[in-house]
Amino acid sequence: MTDLHLPLDRSAGRLAAQIAAGFRAAVRSGRLTAGTRLPSTRDLARDLDVSRGVVVAAYEQLTAEGFLVARRGDGTRIAPLARPDEEPGPAPAPVPAPRGSARPGPAPAYDLWPSLPDLASFPRDRWIAAARAALRTLPHEALTYPDPAGVHALRAELSGYLARVRAARTGPDRIVIMNGVAHGLSALLRVLGAGGHTSLAVEDPTSDRQLPMLDASGLRTVRVPVDAEGIDVGALARTRARAVLVTPAHQYPTGVVLSPARRAELIAWARDVDGLILEDDYDAEFRYDREPVGCLQGVEPDRVVLLGSVSKSLAPALRLGWAVAPPDLARRLREHRENTDLGAPVLEQYALAEFLKGGGYDRHLRVMRRRYRHRRDALAEALDVHLPSAMVHGVSAGIHLYVELPAGLDEDEVVARAARAGVAVAGARPMWSRARAGDAPPALVLGYARLNATHLVKAAELLGQAVTHGAEG
Repeated sequence: MTDLHLPLDRSAGRLAAQIAAGFRAAVRSGRLTAGTRLPSTRDLARDLDVSRGVVVAAYEQLTAEGFLVARRGDGTRIAPLARPDEEPGPAPAPVPAPRGSARPGPAPAYDLWPSLPDLASFPRDRWIAAARAALRTLPHEALTYPDPAGVHALRAELSGYLARVRAARTGPDRIVIMNGVAHGLSALLRVLGAGGHTSLAVEDPTSDRQLPMLDASGLRTVRVPVDAEGIDVGALARTRARAVLVTPAHQYPTGVVLSPARRAELIAWARDVDGLILEDDYDAEFRYDREPVGCLQGVEPDRVVLLGSVSKSLAPALRLGWAVAPPDLARRLREHRENTDLGAPVLEQYALAEFLKGGGYDRHLRVMRRRYRHRRDALAEALDVHLPSAMVHGVSAGIHLYVELPAGLDEDEVVARAARAGVAVAGARPMWSRARAGDAPPALVLGYARLNATHLVKAAELLGQAVTHGAEG
């Protein structure tokens, strides 16, 4: 279509990038508005006199960035959330967070609070299709009280998925469906306490929002330092705890990946003390610059419990997670569910099973990896420009960055200044133990999943100003 006004400089090459840039400019200027239907890749390629592959590449990039949406039978359109950029408009509408995980204060213009995925990207149409497909074939008997371990169809699909994607060694009988990782962890700790465990080792730093739940389990929590290779296994051994909670694929919050040597040491520790490793696999689906790291459970399935969920990959509201446990522990978890809440909701489990079976989950993750990588790049590059004195960690995976600030800055003051500028960020100090907080450099934990590249660049600029003012003060 010549009326799209997509000028190409053929001597400059990179035609797909030029086409994508032309569409972005048209959206940002308001010339192409939300809902506008675009020509097919074949028609546009003919109009621009380029190969169809060039247009396909441009459309795929724009879809990953959130500028376009494509639906079977409806073609490709400008995304509903795509807006002109004359003014840096507000971020997506804030979502109330539960007690213990909410960001402080009023809704910010630029929300970099960690842990939440891009809720606007939830695949509503594909999820509805999966739910309908499941309901069409669901026998009436399946609507009774469920197996406390979870629907067998979902456990079977998860078993294959986790083996393929996370190198887990599992089967349906080792999996217990939980209402997210937090629920799985809470249930596990109560089962372990009943079995004679008195303490739980936890990484230092760790999520401060998780600590109250751990304390409520009745087990004593002991903190174990994390360094550039991950958890210090020598320090873990000195605690005399026989259970440890770790985030080896992408340590929260520092982003450190547990090194091969430490992985071997940790497995050896569990064997030596007859211990148990609780592996929180909270954002393992998102890897950008390195090959995925297989889970610890795949190395020692009788000493590791793999905890995962769809809270980061789809949405926390689904409350769907799993624990992959040694057979005896899986049996005790099942009994715990039977004695406490009779199991998880059934229809959502069947819908997720169908979503996995039909390939919808894999397709969604491919889209989100591209989208999150683009946003990560935008934020990291903007931080390099507006906050060049900071050190950025954890860029290879996940949906947050750990940003170490220059020594001497007041972390709390930087967080407060950023909030006054409309940028919500989390300070890292509450995530460290009291023993180590004084020596830890000031740092911020920045989530980048919910903002587009334009908003992330502006947020980095405002954050740079907050840090500069803090340094001058």
